[in-house]
Amino acid sequence: MATNPAEILGLPKPAWAADEVGMLYDMASRFMAEEIAPRYDEFEKNEMFDRESWLKAGAAGLLCASMPEKYGGSGGSFAHESAIIEAIGHVGVDGFGIGLHNSIVAPYILHYGSEEQKQKWLPKLATGELIGAIAMTEPGAGSDLQGVKTRAEKDGNHYKISGSKTFITNGQLANLIIVVTKTDPEKGA
Repeated sequence: MATNPAEILGLPKPAWAADEVGMLYDMASRFMAEEIAPRYDEFEKNEMFDRESWLKAGAAGLLCASMPEKYGGSGGSFAHESAIIEAIGHVGVDGFGIGLHNSIVAPYILHYGSEEQKQKWLPKLATGELIGAIAMTEPGAGSDLQGVKTRAEKDGNHYKISGSKTFITNGQLANLIIVVTKTDPEKGA
């Protein structure tokens, strides 16, 4: 019996579904169908997924699949992340912010963080112990990076941030948030 929208509609599996990426897709689909879909109405009512689901996703290898193994990831590629996102869509459990966590937050840290930050945060993002978010959207500017008004001013070894953000995906549960700011408004985005 069909259990997800793709099966119900008789949609074929994507062409890439025959290799290891396809195996990940199948595993992610099973995970979403068995662990997330039965509680989806509860998550929708609460307007967020619970931490337990994130920890289970991490234990299943669905978080940070493209991160290097030395930081707790699976050492895959963006194709692996895409397979996970595709599985979420095919099972119909949209709103589980794994895509943002895996494909935006973790790569920012991987590519722009210090070695100390990578070692401190990436393994915890991979297990679900930390949930990542990005604060970009602003009242009146939306997600237009040219229009960002939030400022970050150097204060010793830290930055003071002033401004407002809205619509922060994963914001209710996040304990690691990348905040989009400007340090010099004259330089643009």
